[in-house]
Amino acid sequence: MSLRSALRAQTADCHAAVDALFGSFNLSRTQDYKAFLRAHAQVVPSVEHALEEAGIARLLPNWSERRRAHLLAADIRELGDRLPAPLPQPALHCEAAVWGAAYVLEGSELGGALLAKAVPDHLPSSYLTPQGPKGAMRLFMDRLDASKVDDPGAAVTAARNVFDLFLKAGQLTLETVP
Repeated sequence: MSLRSALRAQTADCHAAVDALFGSFNLSRTQDYKAFLRAHAQVVPSVEHALEEAGIARLLPNWSERRRAHLLAADIRELGDRLPAPLPQPALHCEAAVWGAAYVLEGSELGGALLAKAVPDHLPSSYLTPQGPKGAMRLFMDRLDASKVDDPGAAVTAARNVFDLFLKAGQLTLETVP
């Protein structure tokens, strides 16, 4: 089984829970959209930082083009909102864990492109709008499939931990949405 297949199969429940939770935000309402972005801002910068510390640029040479925390912060500022305190970054102690965490962030970019359609044109949406080079997702999946990790379980654990961060942030944020 490829690492991609293992990640997809063993995180499907987490992925479904995150999709359901963030699907409950009405992105056509400014307040919901701000809350959605704040929830993501509790996770994305932390995970990107953890990936960088763990050497993601060695695995994905175009990593700098894939980063989205700055786009997220710009959208939040443009909405006149504040950046929330980030959740603690995940521990990524091996290459497999780096792939697992990156898998979730890359997937969130793909999901964001679908969600962007619900955001009214007058609201900033650079975070949700695909920015990377054409074919970036295919390149990521090819690299993921070609990776030779010793412990696929570490990738799955890291991916599940990142999904859990998104769930925690989303749940905390929903409690504050009027």
